[in-house]
Amino acid sequence: MILDSFNLEGKVAIVTGCDTGLGQGMALGLAAAGCDIVGVNIVEPTETIEKMAETGRKFINVRANLMKLDDIPSIIDTALSEFGKIDILVNNAGIIRREDAVDFSEKDWDDVMNINIKSVFFMSQAVAKQFIAQGNGGKIINIASMLSFQGGIRVPSYTASKSAVMGVTRLMANEWAKENINVNAIAPGYMATNNTEALRNDAARSKEILDRIPAGRWGLPSDVAGPCVFLASEASNYISGYTIAVDGGWLSR
Repeated sequence: MILDSFNLEGKVAIVTGCDTGLGQGMALGLAAAGCDIVGVNIVEPTETIEKMAETGRKFINVRANLMKLDDIPSIIDTALSEFGKIDILVNNAGIIRREDAVDFSEKDWDDVMNINIKSVFFMSQAVAKQFIAQGNGGKIINIASMLSFQGGIRVPSYTASKSAVMGVTRLMANEWAKENINVNAIAPGYMATNNTEALRNDAARSKEILDRIPAGRWGLPSDVAGPCVFLASEASNYISGYTIAVDGGWLSR
């Protein structure tokens, strides 16, 4: 049956930044489809741990700071020591800094670029090496943005990093497809998460955004869970290097 190709029973997924929001939604979605999860977070993901317990799947949390690369080997080692393999990587961890481009600081530039694109590449590299060693391929899912397609305002480093995510997704897909590694990305639209709290609290800006979304609402973490499961599953085996917009129709306006 076609639904069998969506079954992730027995798979192991690393999900970065899954303490709240989209990362939590994707981790729960993957668990519901059968995955055990290695969560990578800079804080204790108390809520995620509680919700994961309800799924019946195993959840291992690794405390790590992806602003730097030092913790990546221990993330891989923990996944292998707990589960013996890695099947899926979801590069979700990310931050945003808001300021007019004319006043934007070097620190805000570097902090965002380090976690939003540098860690994405080097986490992917480390996991791809493990996929190749295992010999069975694997799935890498990067989290892009509407600002992978558009310029935005007051978020120069975020726009740069998310544009880079879409580009490097294509690059990695080109190089690693021969190893049976699928690399794709999800570009969430305007979601009700911590990153958009300032926008949602700005009545005028929030109205501007909602007026452009055909669906007429902010997205929810559950809205990205399905696309994540799809890209992690055998159902997407012939999709490579693509960025799927999950945006309520924003880009179609």
